[in-house]
Amino acid sequence: MTSRELILGRLRAALAAAPSTPGDVPRDYRPAGGAVDLDVLVDRLTDYRATVHRCSDREVAQVVDAVLGGRRVVVPPGLPRHWLPDTVDVLTDDNAPREQIAAADGVVTAATVAVAETGTVILDAAPDQGRRVITLLPDVHICVLRTDQVVAGVPDALARLDPHRPLTWVSGPSATSDIELNRVEGVHGPRHLHVVLIPA
Repeated sequence: MTSRELILGRLRAALAAAPSTPGDVPRDYRPAGGAVDLDVLVDRLTDYRATVHRCSDREVAQVVDAVLGGRRVVVPPGLPRHWLPDTVDVLTDDNAPREQIAAADGVVTAATVAVAETGTVILDAAPDQGRRVITLLPDVHICVLRTDQVVAGVPDALARLDPHRPLTWVSGPSATSDIELNRVEGVHGPRHLHVVLIPA
């Protein structure tokens, strides 16, 4: 008997012993509706090397000025203009060419929902969030998030999302590892993520 025949024989024997109908799959996962803890979100984001700013809605422009003042910023067309200081050079994305977006120093967007447990911010391409490309090419992403958009876990977030919209899930700045397991940031998106948390 060859090795091939031996292996195939073992596979046939294992498959023959398998039940003809699949067993019941347990569906008692943790449901949505958990308590929201904003400190958990901040802790997770900080652990992922994002910078979190807590301020009021009218102070967002000050944060943008501190991070990107004097530089070129791309924004989605529906972004509230009072979030932008006079010190930034604004490029409103109206299907701007990728070269112009990549040349911008940063991007400012809103978000749809954030998951405290995983430290994930989710964008769905709404008018205040824009196309996915604007959140991938600039080096800095400032994402403004209201406290009522924060949910406890992933089931809560899924309940708020439209699966037919283009979703971008962000857990900290873009990062990967090279072959020697050295962390390399900015390969697949912005190297710097700033989350601005404002009251609802």
